[in-house]
Amino acid sequence: MSGSDIPRDVVELRVHGVSGASAAQVLDLQQTAQVAGDRSGGFYRPRSRCEDSTGAHGVTLEAYRWGDLPSGTVARTLAVVFLLPFMLVNVAIWMRPANPGSEAVVKSLCRLLALTLTVLYVLAIAGLAVDLVGWKCLSSPRCLAGRSWLSWLSGRPVGLRLAVLALVPAAAIGLIWRISNRPGRTFEAFRAPDREFSGSRLGTVGQWDAEPLVGRLRSIHVAAAFATLDLTLLLARAASGATAITITLTVVTAGVLVVCAVLLCTPPLIDRAAGDPRLDRVTRTLRTVAVVLTVVVLAHLATGAPQWHEGHGLPGYETHLAGLFVAQTALLAALGVVLLCRRNRGATPLFGLGALVVVATGISLAVAYSAELVYRVADFLDRDVPTGEGIATGPPRAYTWAIYGFFRALLATLIVAGLVIVLSRRSRRRAAAAIVAHDYPDAPAEAGPRLRQVRDAIARARFTEKLVPLAVLYGCLTGLATATTTVGLLGQFPDDVIERNLGLPADSVIFGIAFGSWVIAAIILGLLVGGIFAYRTVPFRRHIGVLWDLGTFWPRAAHPFAPPCYSERAVPELARRITYLVERGDAVLLTGHSHGSVLLAATVLQLPPHVGSRVALLTHGSPLRRLYARLFPAYVDDAALHEIGHRVGWRWVNLWSDADPIGGWIFSAHRPHAPAGASGPAATVDRRYRDPRDVVTPPSDSVPPPIQGHWPGESDQHFTEVVRELVQRLGRADPPDAPT
Repeated sequence: MSGSDIPRDVVELRVHGVSGASAAQVLDLQQTAQVAGDRSGGFYRPRSRCEDSTGAHGVTLEAYRWGDLPSGTVARTLAVVFLLPFMLVNVAIWMRPANPGSEAVVKSLCRLLALTLTVLYVLAIAGLAVDLVGWKCLSSPRCLAGRSWLSWLSGRPVGLRLAVLALVPAAAIGLIWRISNRPGRTFEAFRAPDREFSGSRLGTVGQWDAEPLVGRLRSIHVAAAFATLDLTLLLARAASGATAITITLTVVTAGVLVVCAVLLCTPPLIDRAAGDPRLDRVTRTLRTVAVVLTVVVLAHLATGAPQWHEGHGLPGYETHLAGLFVAQTALLAALGVVLLCRRNRGATPLFGLGALVVVATGISLAVAYSAELVYRVADFLDRDVPTGEGIATGPPRAYTWAIYGFFRALLATLIVAGLVIVLSRRSRRRAAAAIVAHDYPDAPAEAGPRLRQVRDAIARARFTEKLVPLAVLYGCLTGLATATTTVGLLGQFPDDVIERNLGLPADSVIFGIAFGSWVIAAIILGLLVGGIFAYRTVPFRRHIGVLWDLGTFWPRAAHPFAPPCYSERAVPELARRITYLVERGDAVLLTGHSHGSVLLAATVLQLPPHVGSRVALLTHGSPLRRLYARLFPAYVDDAALHEIGHRVGWRWVNLWSDADPIGGWIFSAHRPHAPAGASGPAATVDRRYRDPRDVVTPPSDSVPPPIQGHWPGESDQHFTEVVRELVQRLGRADPPDAPT
């Protein structure tokens, strides 16, 4: 490479993936480097260039570290574990099909389903505070025995004690309202460019000012939450004799819920950007009316007549809960019909049901969370009541069906997954063996064990494609599980129905329900432990970070209580830095690993033309085609990917290997004996490399080269060679024109 081919200065800007790596790890500038061995035992030497700020080819190294943006504090992560369903439903709204004709309908249905999650959480907390404690426990001497912290309410009128205990869900609503109202960042400091340089939807990532929409959604959800609590209390009061005041308050409360639902079904109205104070005033007024209405309802209960209808549970509560499950089932069915009818012809990612799969999973988790919370409190209050009796006399039947349905869906999916693993193993190994035979044709006989290890690693990596139908299966089963909860309206328990219709002993069904409850508890505990260890163990965070970073990449457009979006800062911040470097005379080589390549793809689409002419792009371990094009077809498609290539003058190389379970090719796999999947400049983007680089132990080492898989490899030979090539191509690029 001659001196004339090198720009005055090239900055290699590295963006890491979901590993949360430190800046030194991203820059590969640690004080020591391993020269032989493996992670269990190896040899290290001081780096000769540890004081140098340049890379192997004279480029200036720079790293953008964004790993802490989506994480926050440990307490916040633990809280978000319980709000994970909100995040999943929020992601689902961005998974809508590329067909623009279905956008408004899918948005409306996803937002209504998100609203049902808020209603479900309120009903769960009201169920344990008002139903279990206020109605059942305070009427039972056995439950009150030895519980002085509850017995002070036992002699009070029923209405008064229900009103007092209703302050628990009201306080929970206020707490989540306050937490969600805290701004995630100062938007003005990271505002995206005012001009739009791309027609692709992916190019709008980071340009959203989501605060106006989130504020409106927050007001609607808070209003619906308080109205749900009010309706629960009013239905219980009406069962003992409906007065004119009770009827009036019930009608007003129902009206608030209807207005909330109607507002969510008007995307062109609710999605308006800042500058529409009338709409903001309407949503804030609706929220204020709901809060005032709650105060009036609590006062009405506390001062009402002392006569109340006697019964097993809080009057109207079980019907209210089952009605919610009916609404969720109907909305899921409607969403499935819309997605199937409006999907594009030909190959459709996730069979066009991506949004349905994720939203059904979110609802399933929310139902499981709620049922488990109520069941654990009921088990605590019931003391030593046998399991069968506790199920029959404890929480509402709908929760029993919910736990049974969740366990059934999870068990069926695990069984099918096991069958898929076993049945597909031979074909995956056969394909992996062909790849290994092509990559290592001259391997000696003593390398046989290592060749089998490489074959198995490639076979495991190819299982990612099998996860697509499994995800669809689980989404359908969880939707069916939500539908079966409505059987609780008939007053039937799962053990009775199954024994009568299938002949399965009732005791085995009761055992399955109890075991399913403990499985849910174990899942919740696992998520909590994972949230803690994600901050203490980098490899652990690497495994759980994929879901987390995927979910918080997208703004809150469906549920306001979902975690804040970090791309609203990361993408504009990257675009600003790249623009500054180019306009001062540098050329920029962007290298993105894993999810970092997604951030860079969105950033490139926001760069002005005079900046893109001095930019090159190197992606490795990129999930753009393998995951994002399947999950978000409206944002990552062929048009968007080709536009990225045009933006950088096709100075783009994507490195991928068959041993990577997440990253993959973007335009063409370039596998041996396979037809080319792209033509023109796009055909030169993808570079497949063999992983590991060899299966024979080199003379200088004691172990063969490692299998990298999805780990970044900035020090590998193929990476440094591509860096050298792109730096040379940047040297031949035309100087940028002055911005207008």
